[in-house]
Amino acid sequence: MPVLTTEQISAFNRDGFLMVENAITTDRLDRLRRQFEQWVDESRQHSGNYGTTMDGRDRFSVQPGHSAAQPALRRIASPNELSDDYLDVMRSSIAVDAVCDLFGPNLRFNNAKINSKLPGAGTEVKYHQDFQFELHSNDDVITVLYFIDEVTEENGPLEVVPGSHRGPLQELWHNGVFTGAVSDDVAAECRQQALKCTGPAGAACLMHTRLLHGSAPNRSNQPRTLFICSYNAEDAVPVIDNHIPSVHSGELVRGVDTGRVRCSAYETAKGEKPKGASFFEQQAQS
Repeated sequence: MPVLTTEQISAFNRDGFLMVENAITTDRLDRLRRQFEQWVDESRQHSGNYGTTMDGRDRFSVQPGHSAAQPALRRIASPNELSDDYLDVMRSSIAVDAVCDLFGPNLRFNNAKINSKLPGAGTEVKYHQDFQFELHSNDDVITVLYFIDEVTEENGPLEVVPGSHRGPLQELWHNGVFTGAVSDDVAAECRQQALKCTGPAGAACLMHTRLLHGSAPNRSNQPRTLFICSYNAEDAVPVIDNHIPSVHSGELVRGVDTGRVRCSAYETAKGEKPKGASFFEQQAQS
């Protein structure tokens, strides 16, 4: 049974993003929030990044200035490996069903993370496209951003440039350094055209991998936490290493394995896999 209407599918194809209401039920949302609060409390015991992912990098990323008194946990890589509740949402939600309405019945999980902006945290995400970080044989790749908290205009919402997924893949290398961000000129254009994606806790934003997006710091006293899952059509095969590898990467979450590879024409410079916990360190170089 389709989740999305014909009008919603057309809107996604036109704009490159779509909001889905009630993507997470209240009881599941409460469990996700309680688990994240436990991770925040745990972070008070650490003065810097900590934990280890399957490829040996830090799992938990804290913002400069993080302290026990004012924790600033900003990224958790692959929370689906740590929590059955996060794994359950990654595998099964209305948003996953909606992605099948967009890409077809066969769908794989790619990677997942939590991005959080706690009150007082100055984390900014500079404008970029995700595809250069997760190149596949075709661009039927999507990011689902689950709203763990209410997202308002003041607490650092996702900002998207409608229709930019149909435009060029932007350069994220500058002066020989992979900054993971577009040039200043492109960023200025993005800011003029961007829309803010706000909504209640439990909603989700479906975002095409080529869509230009970023977000400003949290300027409120309310947290803004997102559980972010990337999925790809089953016949979209990765052509570079997963930048957030997980024991669940490549898992078939819907449909069947066809054994087929579908290719589309594009050209771009490969992204550089972060050496640290996340791409925040890369963007700090721009």
